[in-house]
Amino acid sequence: MTDTDVARAVPAGTSKTPSSTRRRAWTVTALLVVFMMINFADKSVLGLAAEEIREDLGLTASAFGLASSAFFLLFSVSGAAVGLLADRVRPKWLLLAMAVLWSLSQAPPAVGGGLAVLITSRVLLGAAEGPAFPVAQQATLSWFPDHRRNLPGALIVLGITLGVLVAAPVLTWVIQNHGWRSAVAAVALVGVVWALLWVRLGGEGPYATASAPTGAAGSGGAPAGAPTVSAPPSAPYRRILATRTWIGATVAYFGTYWVIAFALVWLPSYLQDALGYSSAGSTRVVMLVWGLGGVAVLGQAGLTGRLLRRGTPSRWARGGVGGVLLLVGAAACLALPFAPAGALTAVLLVAGFGLAGAMSSVAVTTVTELAPADRRGGALGIMNAVVTTAGLLAPTLIGRLVDDHGADGYRYAVLITGAVLLLSGAAALTLIDPDRDARRLSV
Repeated sequence: MTDTDVARAVPAGTSKTPSSTRRRAWTVTALLVVFMMINFADKSVLGLAAEEIREDLGLTASAFGLASSAFFLLFSVSGAAVGLLADRVRPKWLLLAMAVLWSLSQAPPAVGGGLAVLITSRVLLGAAEGPAFPVAQQATLSWFPDHRRNLPGALIVLGITLGVLVAAPVLTWVIQNHGWRSAVAAVALVGVVWALLWVRLGGEGPYATASAPTGAAGSGGAPAGAPTVSAPPSAPYRRILATRTWIGATVAYFGTYWVIAFALVWLPSYLQDALGYSSAGSTRVVMLVWGLGGVAVLGQAGLTGRLLRRGTPSRWARGGVGGVLLLVGAAACLALPFAPAGALTAVLLVAGFGLAGAMSSVAVTTVTELAPADRRGGALGIMNAVVTTAGLLAPTLIGRLVDDHGADGYRYAVLITGAVLLLSGAAALTLIDPDRDARRLSV
């Protein structure tokens, strides 16, 4: 079945889909889950090999933080630009280009070079990976009506967790036995293999141009195929970006990405240098953090879907659930520096860093519900561009704190993280209401 055939497979105004289209939908979803796994394996290499890279290249904590933050130098700009482009160019080809470019960008440090080569490689890798998450979500959600999007959207987020869970033990073994450059080469090679599979099996689905229905399960439970309430195609981006829902989802998601950046770059070093874990012990805790993140993402998707089917407004089913998880994570992070060493410290750390990840899925499905079909790529891409500035700020700030205060720098970093999550959770609870804002945009 060609992509054109797929687009014709679901008649307008119905949620019924033939079995061949459903199989294709889940095949594409599975490929994009793997896509996000590779994406975050690429990101996690530096954090897992932090001590080896600093020793090999003779870097201070600030210099290593700068190299890590360099990844996000063009990440946000690229995310916004390609997000807007995704409203005009098929996501299939955009995703293919990303996978090829991020594999090529990792070749130089895999072969050799010092800090300049590493920074250049990370800047190029960030530019290639910046649009990955919003475009992957756009491609995935194009296969499902609004009231069926929570699970596939959550699975894409789960790919982030699975990428780190798989990368942590595998890449740690490669780093310890073959060096950090071999680990970089390995993730680049996997990206090439994925690109070859995507050419054959990838594509967009029949809901690529469908807008959310009035009172759809995302807004209160009406069946798919009802008259639309989403903003008309002529609604400019500035009106969408000015809604309280878009602002709330973006602020909330910023907190999630701050935690992700902290976890990817500095969490292994924090566990070893400040909390006294061995390399193997820190790897286990990192896996627990990302494992809880996966459970939170799937649990949020299940709970949100159930609430939406019961007619709960999206304000509470999405914004409420995501906001509460952020606030629990904030409480754990704010308590962590004052907890006695031992099991309680581990529990607070895993909860504080693990629960925040669910908001990424909430933010995407919320903005997808709000924005009209021909503005979704741009609305998601610009949100991602704003959010991922956290990846530029967090590693550099934490590196400076560690250089200035030693192990105590991590304590301050965790308190700052708790404050960011507190503000993010409050934004989700008080600002997100896609049903209200979609009605306003439709006027």
